[in-house]
Amino acid sequence: MFFQPRVTTFFIASLTGVLLSTAVYAAPAINTLKGGLFGGHGDVAILGYDPVAYFVDRKPKAGQDQYSYRWMGATWKFSTAEHLQLFKASPEKYAPQYGGYCAYGVAKDNLVSIEPDKWKVLNGKLYLNYDGDVQKKWLVDPAGFIKTADGKFSKLLKK
Repeated sequence: MFFQPRVTTFFIASLTGVLLSTAVYAAPAINTLKGGLFGGHGDVAILGYDPVAYFVDRKPKAGQDQYSYRWMGATWKFSTAEHLQLFKASPEKYAPQYGGYCAYGVAKDNLVSIEPDKWKVLNGKLYLNYDGDVQKKWLVDPAGFIKTADGKFSKLLKK
């Protein structure tokens, strides 16, 4: 299984291997990872999928550029104008937990990308997962993983 690790430190070294500089970065609160092992960051949340669709349509739907909204430093896309208005009225209700990072990954101390079709709404909250195998593990004990992740997410953002 491959996770996309979050970048916390980078090094700039000369050809001789001498360390010239070290910098530490905190992770963004909203998952804008592009997917894949080395996809990097963009500025679009949850790979451009409509967070409201998981609740209203009960399935993932790709958002459209014409229905987009900036919230918490990321661009959120929606499949309809109605979904956009619902999100604007109550973004915390529709935004995925852990900023859209993989719920299992957060419980295991990692901020990793997601597959938009690996999701679950539990107790009115949206949880996303990295892939099908990870989601199967998460679904064994979602309440336990949620409790663990709830205690770790804010600390992971600061690493």
